[in-house]
Amino acid sequence: MAAFVVRLLQVQVVDASAYAAKAAVNRWVTHEVVADRGTITDRSGVALAATVDAFDITADPYLFTPAQAKVGDAPQQAAELLAPIVGGDAATIARQLAAPGSRYQIIARQQSPQVWQQIKDLKSSFAAKAARGQGADVLAGVFSEPHTKRVYPNGDLAAGVIGFVNSRGKGAGGLESMLDKELAGTNGEVRYEQSAGHQIPTAGAQEHPAIPGTDVELTLDRDIQWAAQSAISAQVEQSAADRGYVIVQDSRTGEILAMADAPGYDPNDLSHADPRALGNAAVQDAYEPGSVSKLMSMAAVLDTGTATPTTRVTVPGTLPRADRIFHDDVDHGTWYLTLNGVLAKSSNIGTILATQHLGSTQAEADRVLYSYLRKFGIGRPTGLGFPGETPGILAPPDKWNASQQFTIPFGQGLSLNALQATSVYSTIANGGVRVQPTLIRGTTGPDGKFVPAPAPTRTRVVSSSTAKTLSQMLESVVGSEQGTGIHARIDGYRVAGKTGTANRVDPLTGRYKGYTASFLGFAPADNPRLTVSCVIQNPTRGSYYGGSICGPVFKQVMEFALKTLRVPPTGTKAPDLPIDFDPGPPATTPGGKTR
Repeated sequence: MAAFVVRLLQVQVVDASAYAAKAAVNRWVTHEVVADRGTITDRSGVALAATVDAFDITADPYLFTPAQAKVGDAPQQAAELLAPIVGGDAATIARQLAAPGSRYQIIARQQSPQVWQQIKDLKSSFAAKAARGQGADVLAGVFSEPHTKRVYPNGDLAAGVIGFVNSRGKGAGGLESMLDKELAGTNGEVRYEQSAGHQIPTAGAQEHPAIPGTDVELTLDRDIQWAAQSAISAQVEQSAADRGYVIVQDSRTGEILAMADAPGYDPNDLSHADPRALGNAAVQDAYEPGSVSKLMSMAAVLDTGTATPTTRVTVPGTLPRADRIFHDDVDHGTWYLTLNGVLAKSSNIGTILATQHLGSTQAEADRVLYSYLRKFGIGRPTGLGFPGETPGILAPPDKWNASQQFTIPFGQGLSLNALQATSVYSTIANGGVRVQPTLIRGTTGPDGKFVPAPAPTRTRVVSSSTAKTLSQMLESVVGSEQGTGIHARIDGYRVAGKTGTANRVDPLTGRYKGYTASFLGFAPADNPRLTVSCVIQNPTRGSYYGGSICGPVFKQVMEFALKTLRVPPTGTKAPDLPIDFDPGPPATTPGGKTR
């Protein structure tokens, strides 16, 4: 008795707090409360990424042993019932349910409430039969754990922009990754007393509520995004191309209304996605732009007062420079073009001749051209902050080799991404002021208050008069019968744009192979509202010229966007700038020979 008394005093008095703490470990249960991830919507509030209730289907293999299940083949029976419901393999599930020594197996992750309800109904049915002695309760060891699941209601629409989350619910691509901290919110926890696995209702509970994530409203317009994605997907397939991308930007505000690339993927079903399609090629692919880059060369020539649209440029059929012979895309004799005609006919030789006058020496001309390329944003990030965005490649002029001095003016020997190229044309459409591109319109926090995104940075690149002149010259590309952009014409609207067909660097070999086709432009040219770009990489079926395969895509997307935004038709006629000039009769020497 004395020994018992001493031991009782030790337990209840001396070591009471220690034993109470040990008991509390088993009595109190703490569960994490996962915060709801913020919703991503388009500019009209249509959900592009949302969070719904989901369940992980779990099992306790101990409850499937013959001693507990009262039947020898419980794992096989249960697996055959569960497999068609959760979309799994019956043999694999049976092995999980029969795992020796295990007390916890995850049969299927992130199943819908409807799936769990179907399993619950089966569980109830088998439990009732077992109670009546009509069979074994083979699903008694199946349970669920509540979770949330990220869903993308529009499937592959804007998937490259929105991105996806991984199996742990963390952003792993696109804006889901870029804005993961804001979208994720802060998890909470609940702590309660339990007995035999059940909460004790009268014991109370301690709860720290989860703080839901921030909702993000994008600048994208779902309808325009759909039009862009449909158009580029069809053309990439028709041209048997590697990929392509279309961007629609508000020329005045810098807001991106659509950013589509093809082929894409469905973030709801990553298991069947091509890993090469999981990024956002419109900002992650660096490519040589070709002739669409001539707009920046012409901007430098006009803005420095080197020439005017009517300046005469005699363009020979070939041009020897730096141990190379330069050609245009078509063989021709001598062309007598204005500077406007050089752009309209997309003459490489004419562009080289025009930019050589930017300085008294070639080195000085290179420095001037480089300064304008940098002001347009080439060789530096766009400011979008998108994961994996490439700044492109633009070497300083003292590093240009003998060939680059003459190829960079017409868009070879430098690289950029499609958003940078789009921003160049938006800059001209916006009167020479570059507006930093934006994808986020604003956010709504847990307090329900909408906070607009900060105003984008605005930078003067060329004068307003230069921008106006360039816009008129770009109209000649589309409007003139000698222009290369006739497939981009839109009835009722003045269109300014430029074609591009560049030699393409194969990312696998680093050598030139195939072509990059493009068309970039804006409308209405007399009062610009929208800029649309189309780029197609390595078309292998049919034409590979930018005017032929990207011009129609531009037209289709621009027409849809103008109608969607109810932009009125153009009310004025385009100026008729001259394309070429008459050199007059050849002069003769006194001896009668042609000079």
